[in-house]
Amino acid sequence: MTVRVFGKADPATLAQAERCAVDAEAMLLMADNHKGYGMPVGGVAVYKDKVPPAGVGFDIACGNKAVLTNLSLGDIEGRLSRLADEIYASLSFGIGRKNATPVVHRVFDDPAWDEVGFLKSNPDLKKKALDQLGTIGSGNHYLDVFADEADRIWVGAHFGSRGLGHAIATHFMKRAGDNPNIVDETPNTLDVGSRHGRDYIRAMRLAGDYAYAGRDWVCETVVGILGGRIIEEVHNHHNFAWQETHGGESYWVVRKGATPAFPGQRSFIGSSMGDVSVIVEGVDSELSRAAFYSTIHGAGRIMSRTRAAGKRRKRIVEQKQPDGRVKKITEWYTEGGAVDFEAVRLRIAQSGTHLRGAGADEAPEVYKKLADVLAHHGSTVRIIHTLRPLIVCMAGGNEFDPYKD
Repeated sequence: MTVRVFGKADPATLAQAERCAVDAEAMLLMADNHKGYGMPVGGVAVYKDKVPPAGVGFDIACGNKAVLTNLSLGDIEGRLSRLADEIYASLSFGIGRKNATPVVHRVFDDPAWDEVGFLKSNPDLKKKALDQLGTIGSGNHYLDVFADEADRIWVGAHFGSRGLGHAIATHFMKRAGDNPNIVDETPNTLDVGSRHGRDYIRAMRLAGDYAYAGRDWVCETVVGILGGRIIEEVHNHHNFAWQETHGGESYWVVRKGATPAFPGQRSFIGSSMGDVSVIVEGVDSELSRAAFYSTIHGAGRIMSRTRAAGKRRKRIVEQKQPDGRVKKITEWYTEGGAVDFEAVRLRIAQSGTHLRGAGADEAPEVYKKLADVLAHHGSTVRIIHTLRPLIVCMAGGNEFDPYKD
């Protein structure tokens, strides 16, 4: 089967997509594609009566939410730095974090917790999920404050289902026959009518509701810090499996780092910390139908994290103590790295964006330009709003997130 590619794909990403295509009815790569775990990020795989847990990925229901507030730039312009500090202090960024503010939500009343075997037999997972609801994580996950073309203020968030989704994905990948530690293994599938297939779909949907709840809480919290209220919401997963009808046929459409874009459906597509983001709306066209009504989820990485930030290495050094004894301690340092992040920070600040956290592996130069990526999707979407970043909050560059895309 030929993989349909929007824009370009490097040989490693294309080879990964071709392996996925063997078991699928159709396989596509959105223009923000790059190599992922099992299935490329930016991949869309279409199946009949089966789903691949590795296709959806570890970060089940990772997605974007943007909310339009009743505020304008003039309402917050003079206090952006203070607001950035308060937002960064109020939210939980990084790995293994607990939300300092416990969140009560109806997602924890879902019968799936007691009826899906894996969840029922792992009660500690529910406790972990309770602790982590509303935490953002690290990597390319973020909370941003934007102004649109009319200087109206928006808040946008990007993250997924945290440890809950990672645990569900790992368990069901093994049930499907995958080795979760092998990046280039072809994703195996579960029959949707089988016990494991039914359980996976139910657990995946629970993780989706959980991710929605987390992004809802984060956006509401930040809008409260800004002193405004929400007047419009745009919310989408981009790591998920949906049962959809295309051409009169029922399919399971797996989008990993790809956004649904049905006619009239709005989506928030984020970019790098140094570029604009957009609100788009799906358009009906021949190209849209060929894409199974899918579009990009972001700008698309062009430089690996290791190449950008360098390799983290450790060494043992001797440290003399006040009492004269010598103590051996472990010291971490970075070797190599193509990005001068201090220069990036200066450039971002000079552009008027207030950056908190982040690191070289998330610098603007490691991503494609969003406008170039969108151009490859032509008549499938139209841009409704263009959002320029005012505040960008991410985990620090020394964080590694095991709940990977």
